[in-house]
Amino acid sequence: MPKAVFNNTIIADYDDTILLEGTHYFPPETVDMKYLQFSDTSTLCTWKGTAIYYNVVVGDLVGHDAAWSYREPSRAGKDIKDHIAFGEEVDIVP
Repeated sequence: MPKAVFNNTIIADYDDTILLEGTHYFPPETVDMKYLQFSDTSTLCTWKGTAIYYNVVVGDLVGHDAAWSYREPSRAGKDIKDHIAFGEEVDIVP
C-alpha cells in the first residue's frame, strides 16, 4: 500500500495508485488536502497535458512544487485526471 510521507506525516495512502513512468498517482480522495497549497507553477508535458502544482506544507517544512496534478489531461493521460503525484521531497513508502 503506497503512502506519501512528508516531514514524518502521511499525506496520502492508497493501495491502488496508478504507476506511470515510475511515479505513483494517488486518487484525490486519498490525499489529505490540508497539507497541499496551490502553487503558481504549471508545466506542459507533451503527452499528458498541463500540470498544476502544489506546495506540500507540514509544520514548518515546505516542499515547494512537491506535488502536481493534471486537471484536464490529454486523451493519452486521461487515466490520471485529477490524481496527485509527488516529487522527490516526498517519500513514497510501501
